[in-house]
Amino acid sequence: MRSPDRKTQPRMSPVGIDEIPEAEVFSLKNQVPVFFIEAGSEELMKIDFIFRAGQVAESMPLQASTVNMMLVEGSQNYTAESLNKTLDYYGTFLNLNSERDSAGITIFFLNKHLEKILELCREILFRPVFPENELNTLLKKRRQWYLINREKVHNLASDQFFESIFGHNHPYGRQTDLQDFERLTPALLQQFHNRYYNPNKMAVIVSGKIHPDTKELLNIYFGESSYYIKENEKISSPLISEKEKKVFIEKKGAIQSAIRIGSTTIDKRHSDYHGLKILDAILGGYFGSRLMKNIREEKGYTYGISSSVISFELSGYKVIAAEVGKKYTRKTLDEVYKEISILQKIPVETEELEVVRNIMSGEMVRMFDGPFSIADSFRAVWEFGLSNSYYYELARKIKTIEPDEIIHLAKTYYNIDELYEIIAGSK
Repeated sequence: MRSPDRKTQPRMSPVGIDEIPEAEVFSLKNQVPVFFIEAGSEELMKIDFIFRAGQVAESMPLQASTVNMMLVEGSQNYTAESLNKTLDYYGTFLNLNSERDSAGITIFFLNKHLEKILELCREILFRPVFPENELNTLLKKRRQWYLINREKVHNLASDQFFESIFGHNHPYGRQTDLQDFERLTPALLQQFHNRYYNPNKMAVIVSGKIHPDTKELLNIYFGESSYYIKENEKISSPLISEKEKKVFIEKKGAIQSAIRIGSTTIDKRHSDYHGLKILDAILGGYFGSRLMKNIREEKGYTYGISSSVISFELSGYKVIAAEVGKKYTRKTLDEVYKEISILQKIPVETEELEVVRNIMSGEMVRMFDGPFSIADSFRAVWEFGLSNSYYYELARKIKTIEPDEIIHLAKTYYNIDELYEIIAGSK
């Protein structure tokens, strides 16, 4: 029997995505949009209830996230204890989520319990009572978390970064202070809930091995109620970046400096976004990226450094993030800007580009591995008014992008003079 060759690296072959399953689309009787992604062999379902009730909708800090966290603290027909015991009894996994643009719940369960799960979800989403004692307890905990996080330089740098690039008055950039924990009341939470947790701002994504009665039961529990609240949907605070591009936040005694470098940028609806994601991967988007090789492996300034390109509803942003020994702060900044300058001038070599192509193609395959991953990927583009064509175009761009296009993107979107530089640490 021939022994395996352990000295020669196996040949790398690119992978790709086949046809992506399309969601079945229909509306409840009250026009709430529902998307079915039927896949999987296990008797499991996941339902995402999504509302336009994220941070961008709040009139004061903490409002959107606190409303979301209080959804399981008691309803018209359940106390907090009985609600959580019932969820446990039926073997559910419930995730509350409140993000920049949206909020809601995600629930996993055995599909044979569908009707009971929908009844519980209606209680959670449409009938919370926001009891004062539970609210006070939650706010005390959140205040304590806030104080603990104020001691960590990476939190200080991140909060200031968002304030700098989006503006201190914009919901994306507004920072929380201690007084904000004193302002929230059950009445303010109820007002926010009434306005944003209603069928007119709701969508439902169902995935897994879907129970045959799902459409009928969704209409029974969520298709009957409908009401309209006239309002101005525009964000009252415009997105205006701060003028000061370099900010240092003093944290006495800190042994590390937290660094954030970046700015606002295009979102995933822009035709350059796919190329920008590939450029970002080369710069700092995977473990073997240029920033990791230079600043971690060669220089030893940090355990980790990364770059990201993120898309929100109202804007995108790009950021390079690291925590380094404070004596290496200036040297790290210099190396970051050096790597950006190289990408703007010198073509990426074929071997490096092939590695990035293979890594990103493999990540795309994982994005569609199973019904729940397919649902997450669907949501990631649906929220921007996009379809699966986004992923087909990304796969095509990964295979075809050339070095000269990468240089053009680096010059266009990484103008060093336009980048914000935020540092938190000890001088």
